[in-house]
Amino acid sequence: MTAYVLFHSTQAAARAEATLRREGMAVRLVPVPRHLSSECGTALAFDDDNASVALVESRLAAAAVPFAAIHRLADQTCAH
Repeated sequence: MTAYVLFHSTQAAARAEATLRREGMAVRLVPVPRHLSSECGTALAFDDDNASVALVESRLAAAAVPFAAIHRLADQTCAH
């Protein structure tokens, strides 16, 4: 399962990425899946294994990085 952290600004997304990478977490900036939001076009994605969502939430809160929501989605493959 993949989790996506949504933000109100690209600046917050970049701060979140830097914060979590300093903590040794495997995260990546990706385009926001359109069915989740049309606000900021950048989301932070990570593999949601075990308690990752809770860990990401607590680390971002501790670093005062604002985020709008975290969505967990089943991994899907797209045929192009």
